[in-house]
Amino acid sequence: MSDTTPRLTHLDNQGHAYMVDVTAKEPTVRTAVACGEVACSPAIMTALREGTVPKGDVLAVARIAGISAAKRVPDLLPLAHTIGVHGCEVDLALEHDHVAIKATVRTADRTGVEMEALTAVSVAALAIIDMVKGVDRSAVIRRCGIVAKSGGRSGDWSRDLP
Repeated sequence: MSDTTPRLTHLDNQGHAYMVDVTAKEPTVRTAVACGEVACSPAIMTALREGTVPKGDVLAVARIAGISAAKRVPDLLPLAHTIGVHGCEVDLALEHDHVAIKATVRTADRTGVEMEALTAVSVAALAIIDMVKGVDRSAVIRRCGIVAKSGGRSGDWSRDLP
């Protein structure tokens, strides 16, 4: 690698994947926020607003699925650290043509919770798809990404999703 090539933290000097050792890092309060969307047909958006989706309360299932998923990240991502998820909120909003999903995850640990926030949004989105697929096979997950983080060595960061 040249000096201008960014160094990927999960690769050693030979390019082999490894788990970063965070033993010496001090625990700090950290927060990450991720957002995403599930675009749905007008019929499903109406059914979501009226609470008439045949499988039941889609938003409640998605919220619980997202929270549960945030706590399971090390089971899904082989190089992720096991950390204490001390807080997780999954908010869902019915917009004109989509369900907006926002997950905020907090910890006081040695590494950040960006993967936990992304996983919460992704699994909440999958739960929505699972709940509506019998009526709307065209539902699609889009625009999933980290929009803010705070704490840790790199400090605070935020952006709007494109």
